[in-house]
Amino acid sequence: MNFAVLVFPGSNCDIDCYKAVEDTIGQPVDYVWHTETDLSKYDCIILPGGFSYGDYLRTGAIAQFAPVMNALVQAAAQGKYILGICNGFQILLESGLLPGAMLRNRSLKFRCHAALLQVENTDNPFTKEYTQGELINIPIAHGEGNYYCDETTLEELKANNQIVFRYEAGNNPNGSVDDIAGICNKAGNVLGMMPHPERAVHELLGSADGRKMFTSILSTWREKHGAATIG
Repeated sequence: MNFAVLVFPGSNCDIDCYKAVEDTIGQPVDYVWHTETDLSKYDCIILPGGFSYGDYLRTGAIAQFAPVMNALVQAAAQGKYILGICNGFQILLESGLLPGAMLRNRSLKFRCHAALLQVENTDNPFTKEYTQGELINIPIAHGEGNYYCDETTLEELKANNQIVFRYEAGNNPNGSVDDIAGICNKAGNVLGMMPHPERAVHELLGSADGRKMFTSILSTWREKHGAATIG
């Protein structure tokens, strides 16, 4: 299985994502620059956190026009796995691959700390090794993580089981509607989330709860392609 970590000017979690793939599941992984126009080699594409193009205008607003995004849209339509983390989630929203928009944190302050998430949906390639309702400890680091969508979109997300993570009840750090921390598309192959699973892959980092996201991706891909499951 081949992984790509997209790199935009201003990305700063690309190395973390690369190391998480390399250390957790040992699969081939490449950094892919934002000018690339061919992603056909890759089975899973990760959009890391950071401040793409300085996040001028809005978070992710300029990155959506990068040359690599046309290839990313094609990859999503082909059913390849797309994971957007923090700024990557914001780019997926701006590009229309996921519904909704991102607002400044309700506190208007940058929040950087551990956060408890509840796994709401295990029927997708990213969370199949978690259990429904499991509480996991995944850090956040953002100033614009206040996910917003209108009532109609929220009802569609609920009806289609597209809400994958919620912040623990009573501990919403940014004011996101319905405590949403991560959503997927209707097909389930595109996931965006504000917390950083790549920063929680070893107990030395304070939590290893992010490991199952990467093992889930590999196990799902191997099952789909008839390969041996991960040990």
